[in-house]
Amino acid sequence: MALYAELHRHLGGSVVPRILWRYFQRNEPGQSTQFEDYADFEDFYTRPRNTLDEYLELHTIVEKVQTAETLPYFIYRLLRGAYVFENLAYLELRYSPYLRTPEALSQSDRINATAEIIQVVGEASQNQPYPIVNSQILCMHSKLPFEVNKAMIDLAVQFPQYVCGVDLAGGNREYQERLPEFVELYKYALARGINTTGHLFETTEGCFPELLPYLKRVGHGIQIPLLYPELLKDVAARGQCLEVCPTTYLQTGTLESLDQLKVVFDRCFEAGVDIAICTDNAGLHNVRLPFEYENLLTHNIINFDQLRTCQDAAFKHAFAWNHKARPETILNSVLHPEIGAVSSQS
Repeated sequence: MALYAELHRHLGGSVVPRILWRYFQRNEPGQSTQFEDYADFEDFYTRPRNTLDEYLELHTIVEKVQTAETLPYFIYRLLRGAYVFENLAYLELRYSPYLRTPEALSQSDRINATAEIIQVVGEASQNQPYPIVNSQILCMHSKLPFEVNKAMIDLAVQFPQYVCGVDLAGGNREYQERLPEFVELYKYALARGINTTGHLFETTEGCFPELLPYLKRVGHGIQIPLLYPELLKDVAARGQCLEVCPTTYLQTGTLESLDQLKVVFDRCFEAGVDIAICTDNAGLHNVRLPFEYENLLTHNIINFDQLRTCQDAAFKHAFAWNHKARPETILNSVLHPEIGAVSSQS
């Protein structure tokens, strides 16, 4: 039984189409009646989009139904699938808790309600029969005000038992005009001892080297080896890891073929830059982590030794993982549950 670590998975995009369809049928039938049947819905939900912005719109479908009341429903099914079908030992779930709060509230009240969302997700994630070490990454967002994004950092400090880092998500167009603001936020996070990652160098429009020095890991980052390989030396020197999510780049139209990723892996291996292979949005893609591995192998993008290197890198760079432990420690607790359940603080 191999055990894996997943470092880049969105809470909204993790909901597989069948689970979301059943939720709509049971709780919001008006949503499901827009489609002829489940197959029609699945095709809509999982088909490739033309651009990253079009792809990101899909997250709003799930954000609207992931409330404080419904999140335990989705969390349970997410972790069940991750354990049963993916053999995950470790999982970081990233999301914007602010976008799960009622829109009718004032900004200050929504920030207060965000704390409740973090607690709900944390409690639902840890009170599970599936022994997966898990933690949250709170997403700042390129469309949210500075005060809201700063509050995500403060909440990460407030809930260390549930949160292991912060991220910056959203469309690329907003990054450019707000770069000084995001630099300030990342500096603030690091000063408060919070781990940092961020969606960067995913597309040709999202290349902002000004933010790189403030990240412990780089969300995606594929355009660094593709377009700016001269940056790899500094990335390696900082010990940063790229969170590469292969299927995403086909779903967003960023790449035409997985074969284009061979340059990414080859140049990173040569430069000594670690890569963690991730899913990003396993539900939107209908592709779980073992299949990401298999796709890379069957396309001869990496070999089995390189796959093991990437799998080890995922544990090495995990924000909330006990790095003195190995995956076999988790396996032992699975096979011998009388030893005790695995907690997020293992």
